[in-house]
Amino acid sequence: MLPFYKKYLFIDLNSKSYEVRDLSDDVLDSYGGGKGIGTYLLYELNPEGVDPFSEDNHLIINVGPAADQKVWGSYRFGVYTKSPLTNCYVDSTAGGKLAKPISRTGYDAIVIRGKSNAPIFLEISDKEVKFHDASDLWGKDTYYTEDELKRRVGVKGAGAIVIGPAGENLVKFALVENDYWRSIGRGGIGAVFGSKKIKGIVFHGNAKREIGFPDELEEFFKLIGEKGKNDPISLKYKEFGTAMGVSLLNEVGAFPTRYWHKGKLDGFENITIERQKEICDVVPKACPACFISCGNLTKTRPDSKYPGIILEGPEYETLYAFGGLCCIRDIEDIIYINDKCDRLGIDTITAGNIVAFAMELSAIGKIKERYEYGNVNHVIELIEKIVYGDGVGEILSHGIEYAARYFDAEDLAIHNKGLEPAGYDPRALKGTALGYAVSCRGACHLRSGFYKAELSGVIDPDVLEGKAELLVDWEDRFCIFDTFILCRFFRDTYLWDETLKLWQMLYGDNSVTKEELKQRANKIISLAKKFNIRENPDKIFSLDKLPKRLFEEPLESGKVLKEDEFNRLLQDYYALRGWDKDGVPKD
Repeated sequence: MLPFYKKYLFIDLNSKSYEVRDLSDDVLDSYGGGKGIGTYLLYELNPEGVDPFSEDNHLIINVGPAADQKVWGSYRFGVYTKSPLTNCYVDSTAGGKLAKPISRTGYDAIVIRGKSNAPIFLEISDKEVKFHDASDLWGKDTYYTEDELKRRVGVKGAGAIVIGPAGENLVKFALVENDYWRSIGRGGIGAVFGSKKIKGIVFHGNAKREIGFPDELEEFFKLIGEKGKNDPISLKYKEFGTAMGVSLLNEVGAFPTRYWHKGKLDGFENITIERQKEICDVVPKACPACFISCGNLTKTRPDSKYPGIILEGPEYETLYAFGGLCCIRDIEDIIYINDKCDRLGIDTITAGNIVAFAMELSAIGKIKERYEYGNVNHVIELIEKIVYGDGVGEILSHGIEYAARYFDAEDLAIHNKGLEPAGYDPRALKGTALGYAVSCRGACHLRSGFYKAELSGVIDPDVLEGKAELLVDWEDRFCIFDTFILCRFFRDTYLWDETLKLWQMLYGDNSVTKEELKQRANKIISLAKKFNIRENPDKIFSLDKLPKRLFEEPLESGKVLKEDEFNRLLQDYYALRGWDKDGVPKD
């Protein structure tokens, strides 16, 4: 049995029409849901070499077979398209409450092509698709827009995704927001929405998928819940959230600081979760079907310099990007920046990187404007210039690759495929460096999650033997996570045995093996790599490279990537994936 609706919705914005198309058992069995079918449809439907802002660049939205089931960590949905930031494949998932209403529309994927000639929002249900005018919402922030779309539709339990001014203005690292603070964050997916004049989408319905072994799944849900509620790692996330990474990464000297010049921020204590709790009201917040509660719901107090801000966060990645890279040493300043980015609809990781890049350019005289590290007013000024295309902001709005070429500073820029790394310095974490390089969406920490393996002692950061093999194993498991779609923070809950058991119960097939799941994962990852090669034939040999600064400029500890060691890991990875020495998948 396959736990699917066996169909997808195809929407054409040019004609304001839609149709339902079948999905075959063979395709669903080969690729699975979520990332599997999302990657397959993107590869099949997108014309070769299409411009990301073209009407023929498809947007694909879906959930996996775990959605709307009794599965811990399953309230997530995914979006897949060609990135305007990297010109590569991009996939992104987000939590919150939206997975259930998307699943209830009754489709395994929702595919959108074309462009509207005026701003619209879509209303998608299990009955029909409605095309609503959104001209009066163009220019509004994400919080207002989400509330207003739900009010206009007026259906209890409906959920919405929206863009802000950054997406409207085609900022190439604009995001898509849901539940105020949950983000389809990386790669500029919000700009693809904006290019199609989609201000938002509302989902609702009553459809329900069938699964293989519902009684077994019920028992499994109870078992995992009992284990999880007293799990030490889960309790730590509930107490501190992802922000606990600030102290840890500074202690190990891998907290990227002053645009990747250092691995530790002097005064980092002032941006920790402990400091945040001292001066703000902070309570843990969870998505549905989650016992980890990693979200820090934060409210600034009346005596704050920014009173009345409410947000979920800041997450670790925002703290590294603005606290470390931009040297902002005040947690309230970062909360204010975070709120500004969320409302405008802009990815905080790339925003922090690009702002710090501008600060470095200013410091070395590459740009005439004065932007200083540690100056919150300069951060806010640059963010607003980026979003509204003002002066130097217009250049920065195109992303790090474009800006580096424009300012003749390509040797300074830190990225892979045009996407900046997360807050784990690869000079201190060799496996994480490999993970950044081979991630098909650019320098992403989540596709393999290997920073966790190196920081928690699963494998020594400096050890090479067996590292590529372990990384492939982690990447495969997380790819299967993304076919379900599951939250990454359940990585210690669903090891391979539990992941396999979950697949068997959802699909109703106890004969499936771990090796077969790994083969599916390899098939999906290889297809995403083939997409990147197809779209970037002139970059085949550079797709999986890292910037030379990481090999030449050591951290304060003396740690630096060694090119021969990195290349060895890369070749090991290619061999394990069954790719040739240039990283090209074999048919």
